[in-house]
Amino acid sequence: MALKIRLSRGGSKKRPFYRIVVAEAAAPRDGRYVERVGHYNPMVPKEHENRLSVNSDRVKFWMNKGAQPTDRVHKLLALADILKAPEIREQPKKSAVGKKRAEREAEAAEAKAAADAAAAEAPEKEASAEEAPAEDTPAEDTPAEDTPAEDTPAEDTPAEDTPAEAAEAKE
Repeated sequence: MALKIRLSRGGSKKRPFYRIVVAEAAAPRDGRYVERVGHYNPMVPKEHENRLSVNSDRVKFWMNKGAQPTDRVHKLLALADILKAPEIREQPKKSAVGKKRAEREAEAAEAKAAADAAAAEAPEKEASAEEAPAEDTPAEDTPAEDTPAEDTPAEDTPAEDTPAEAAEAKE
């Protein structure tokens, strides 16, 4: 007989009220239960004292007997300082990746890290090879910046004509 500490819904339509019960795992949600150990009313404000009421002694007793709380009840019992807060998973349990896929992703990550490390070393070697010849060339061989590259001065070539200048040029 596997026991669960879970919520049993009561209340009317759109006005839920939950009993925290110890029940057999095979029993229906709102069906037969072994013992009622508290209640939870989500309709009242969070600060209100009647939102969550739990008999902590009975919860601890049933947990010692092997009863397992559901995820939602575990969170509620953490609010009541009976249990420590459950681990919040970013990825749901049902959609977690399998073992083989996790292994393949780990291998791919290792291979990518190795390739990145090799790529990081290669530019360092190339950069050191390019710097060496640049240091050997004397500064006298480089052309002077004062000599004009073309015979036409830069002032004679129009950069961009303004609309007024373009109109004058057409006349």
